[in-house]
Amino acid sequence: MLRYLPFLLVLAVWIYAFVDCLNTPEEEVRVLPKVIWVIVILLFGEVLVGPLGWLIAGKVRGARAGAPGAAGGRWVAPDDNPEFLKSLGKDDPKD
Repeated sequence: MLRYLPFLLVLAVWIYAFVDCLNTPEEEVRVLPKVIWVIVILLFGEVLVGPLGWLIAGKVRGARAGAPGAAGGRWVAPDDNPEFLKSLGKDDPKD
């Protein structure tokens, strides 16, 4: 069983990188167009060049500017987020 471990690890990294690339919006892809990244991941998956290239250089990492709870690139708790607190009163019929 232990002799299959390297193969399974390479397969897991390849699948993760491929699915991550497919699910990444086009505006978050760096260095190459998304279609080229998919081809690179598929062609060079067995030697991990493609998947590791995608994971290291292909995608913008970190919080997106439009993501909920993102303020200045860091996560903010809901009770510290003024936009979230304002949204609580919008559906209040007393207002």
